Amino acid sequence: MSTSRRKIDHIRICLEEEVESGYTGLEDVMLIHKALPEVDYRKIDTEVEFLGKKLSFPLLIASMTGGHPETRDINACLAEAVEEAGIGMGVGSQRAAIEDENLADSFTVVREKAPKAFIYANIGIPQVIEKGAEIVDKAVEMIDADAVAIHLNYLQEAIQPEGDLNAEKGLEMLEEVCKSVKVPVIAKETGAGISREIAFMLKEAGVSAIDVGGKGGTTFSGVEVYRVSDEISKSVGVDFWDWGLPTAFSIVDCKGILPLIATGGLRSGLDIAKSIAIGAEVGSAALPFLRAAVEGVERVKEEIEYFRRGLKTAMFLTGCRNLRELKGLEVFVTGMLKEWMEFRG
Repeated sequence: MSTSRRKIDHIRICLEEEVESGYTGLEDVMLIHKALPEVDYRKIDTEVEFLGKKLSFPLLIASMTGGHPETRDINACLAEAVEEAGIGMGVGSQRAAIEDENLADSFTVVREKAPKAFIYANIGIPQVIEKGAEIVDKAVEMIDADAVAIHLNYLQEAIQPEGDLNAEKGLEMLEEVCKSVKVPVIAKETGAGISREIAFMLKEAGVSAIDVGGKGGTTFSGVEVYRVSDEISKSVGVDFWDWGLPTAFSIVDCKGILPLIATGGLRSGLDIAKSIAIGAEVGSAALPFLRAAVEGVERVKEEIEYFRRGLKTAMFLTGCRNLRELKGLEVFVTGMLKEWMEFRG
């Protein structure tokens, strides 16, 4: 199957099927309520600088699509809303457009609609291993990106019928990319999380930030289950539906090593607040915005506002005037997340 056809398959499945894995670990984080917060809600500052760009509040719409003619309108819708809100977004894997230039406008429309926003390009480490670091430059140039995500999606590759299972020299190629590319490099997991050990390796390679992409949101093992035709592959996909480190586990594990994007099952501004309180710089989500985008740009704007207002409410009720205070907030941790933190020391 062509890369382009696969992209529209993924969108259809995410919109029509159950694709989430559930537990993110954020369920085990409680922000401590202040009955007398001593803060004026109207003066709360949610602005943040991330990789050299200012965001009105710490939200990125995560990489999700592009590479098929039918995805152009989705990306246009997302970009228009992002530009107005003053936040940022990533595009889906640009592999399809690099293979076929006729598909490039499904990605370039993002920069057309969001000329000032923080936009990051996206290409997979399997393609970098195969094609070399030059493919990253092509992805960045295609959309005049402010940064580039190199996605690490080997769980998906292991289940996908067309999966690329060669991971040899991945770190070496990532180091080459970090030395050659002109924009910051984000190492991005896609639903299975990143551990402390890998985070240190990524830092040594020259990566500028980590998108933890933890378990808890869309599971790409699950997505591929709907695409495989043989029963053995389907059964293996189901077995690995919940594979990986939950999002909060990755955040606390990688905290302080590199700037962190919290992705993986974030569904509200409260989730962003919790993520920042335990160590992330910004939060990110895809599925809620994909579902909104098919309804139109106004619906995407509403979803962005829902996240913004939830974050600001959490800051108000914990007495945080800005994100620096939120990041230093004392939190109460229970359950498996507490066990994980004790296990990891």
